[in-house]
Amino acid sequence: MKLSDFIVADAVISELSAVDRNGVIREMVDALAKCIGLSEKDAATVAREAIQRENKGSTGFGKGVAVPHVKHESIKRIAATIGRSSAGVDFAALDRAPVYIVVLLLSPPDNADQHLACMENIFRHLQRDNFRRFLRQAASKEEIIELIREADELPAG
Repeated sequence: MKLSDFIVADAVISELSAVDRNGVIREMVDALAKCIGLSEKDAATVAREAIQRENKGSTGFGKGVAVPHVKHESIKRIAATIGRSSAGVDFAALDRAPVYIVVLLLSPPDNADQHLACMENIFRHLQRDNFRRFLRQAASKEEIIELIREADELPAG
């Protein structure tokens, strides 16, 4: 599975407007909801559940990256998006550093294997210093999408 198989290019946000964690999650859920046909009500519920999940334990794993994720019955297929904040957002990350790259993953509740496969794929790429650095420097949605395509061409591992 490639990043481009589940990252919705039209939902990518090259510069997040929100300046706090909850706002970032809402902004990204809204962008993805519009692209995958989620109602406003379902989008609000998904955002609330993602925030509740963050309250239990941050998905900011360090190195300037957070990967909020949620499973919800209104989601019919796995979908993700990437948001970039040049200013950085406090996600209560493990290393206590600001988060500049956020990857939001939404999954149906009945597909745990595919959810895990997508998470592994996301983490594998985000462990690469160059990928993180280039994402952080990307100035446009098109640049971020091109980085995803390039990452898909790299050998696994």
